[in-house]
Formats: sequence, structure tokens, C-alpha cells
Amino acid sequence: MARDRIADHDFQGPVRRILIAVLVVSLTAIFLIWRIDSPRVERMRSAFIDKVVPNFDWALVPVTKLVGMAEGFQSYARIVEQNQELRRELQKMKAWKEAAVQLEQQNAKLLAQNQVRLDPKLTTVSGVVLADSGSPFRQSVLLNVGSRDGIIDGWATMDGLGLVGRISGVGNSTARVILLTDASSRIPVTIQPSGQKAMLVGDNTATPPIEFVETPEQVRPGDRVVSSGDGGLFPAGLLVGEVEKANGRLRVRLSADYQRLNYLRVLRSHPAEKISEAGNLVVPPRPAEKPAPEPGIGGSDG
Repeated sequence: MARDRIADHDFQGPVRRILIAVLVVSLTAIFLIWRIDSPRVERMRSAFIDKVVPNFDWALVPVTKLVGMAEGFQSYARIVEQNQELRRELQKMKAWKEAAVQLEQQNAKLLAQNQVRLDPKLTTVSGVVLADSGSPFRQSVLLNVGSRDGIIDGWATMDGLGLVGRISGVGNSTARVILLTDASSRIPVTIQPSGQKAMLVGDNTATPPIEFVETPEQVRPGDRVVSSGDGGLFPAGLLVGEVEKANGRLRVRLSADYQRLNYLRVLRSHPAEKISEAGNLVVPPRPAEKPAPEPGIGGSDG
């Protein structure tokens, strides 16, 4: 028995070396065949793949299942994270909804107490921006509405949130809008909450400066800027932007998105009715003059 074990041990070494050599030669031959760039070898490789690979589908089933399970777990983890994020956003939206409802109720109460009558003439006409003629010296856009739509020169234009500019030139079917950033633009504004009157002056930059402020010390970055309505150029209360301070100068970060001016609203702002007579509430009426006594009545003859 000891001799058989010694004989088996003597044969294991050579057989193992032969098998390793055959394996190395086979792998080298497969590698060389796989790297040979020849049409005949390419056809042989294709025939080998067509015959061998489909028969190994059973071996790929566990791997495919494991990959699918891993992807499903990752997808489930992403869904859980998205669900938590949506829950947080829903909580925020509920808070904003409650605040909006409270503000709406408060606004309704204030309107009822003050008996505010909104101007029914302040309606809008929507137009599409056809072209942008922005340049270092002039900034304006062209709308597809004109005199046939009742557009009048000087009317204000807005995007979804803030004031954009004013109508300057009206054709039959088009109208040109001079932007607030244009160098020729000058509009009176009010800075809230301080109530300071100022002038927004365009200088062909994205943040036009504020000039002629009465007391600049009362103006703070982040203050709201709206149109003042002075001079009858624009209706009062139109949102313009927020105050920011750059290089020691007060400027306005405009609320309108000038990078995406696709649609604009033109405000129909009719001029206020002019009062030609003062009326009884302003100037009291003159007292009626007494008629002069006729001669011979109540007087002496002699």
C-alpha cells in the first residue's frame, strides 16, 4: 500500500504540469486566434460563438437574477429617498398654502374695510417675442401685437412677474419694447418699505442703477422696488425688482427674467380723467350779489 501511494505521488506532479501546460497553450491559442484580424478567422469566431454561447444561457441565469436583484434594490432605495423628499416638500407646500390662505383672507378684509375699487381698465394683451435686438448700445424686443390689437405707444410690458419695459414704436401687427436696461430708459420708482422716491436709469447692464434718491441712508439691500406712477408713465405698484449694493452704488436686481423673454403682457393703462372744473367740494361758491335798489323806492322825493 505504501508503494502504491508513492507511485501515485510520483505521477501527480507530471500530470499536473502537463495539464497546466495544455491550459496555458490553449489559452494562448484562443487569445491569438481572437486577436487575428482575418475574414476567415472572423467567420470561425462567429460560428463558434453561435454554437457555444446559446448553450450557456443556463449558466448566466443566476448572474442575471443577481444583477436584477441588485438593480431592484438600488431602485427601491431611490424610491424611498424620493418618497421622503416628496413628504418634506408636501409639508413645506402645506405651510405655504396655509400662509397664502391667511394672506388672502387678510387682503379680502382690508379691501372690504377700505372699500377699494380696482381699476377695471387695467387689462392685458399677451404677445410673443419675435426678435431680440439686444446690443451693447440698444436693448429692445419686438412683439407680434400692434395697433390692430389696440396697442398704444408708452404702455408698460411685463413678463410673468416683473416689469420689463415700455412700448416705443407701434406698427400694424408689431410693436417694439424698450427694456428697462436700455440707456434711454428712465422710470420713476418707489422703494419700499421706506417709501423713497427715485429714478431707475438704464445703463445697458443687467442691474440698472437708482438715482436721485432723497435719503439713500434709509435704503437697504433687499428692499422692494415698484413703479411709482409719477408722471402717468406707468401704473403705480408694478413690481420692478429688489435693491442691491454693488461697488458702493445702489442698483436694482430686476424681477423679470430677461434671459427668457418669450411671452410678454402689455398693460392697457388708460390716462386718468381730467377734471376741468374745481367743483363745490374744492372751492366754495361765490355769494350771490344783492340787486341794487331801484330809484324812487324807499327814498324821499325831496
